Amino acid sequence: MEITGTLLHLLTPQTGQGKNGPWKKQDFVIETGDTYPKKVCLAAWGDKIDLGKISIGQSIKVSFDVESREYNGKWYTDLKAFALQPLSKSTNAEPDQPFIPSGPVDDDLPF
Repeated sequence: MEITGTLLHLLTPQTGQGKNGPWKKQDFVIETGDTYPKKVCLAAWGDKIDLGKISIGQSIKVSFDVESREYNGKWYTDLKAFALQPLSKSTNAEPDQPFIPSGPVDDDLPF
């Protein structure tokens, strides 16, 4: 899944030791640019994403997975970011438009 928004907060990185070895996680909050903006907290695990190359207030596009797990009868949902792309000020959140030539096209295709 993908979401675009403005980076609001970089939360304090967390580290720990699990049964599979050491782990590192940093949560960050973005705000969508929808009619009714929403704040969304996502997690960057390990070294997959370098959050140092983005700054507060910057527009970004985040690719993430949604995962839920049960613990002691309660369910918890994580939004795990696996890719992050800074967006320039001229880039909008709309998908790329197909290229349409502006002039006549001279091709010799039979169909």
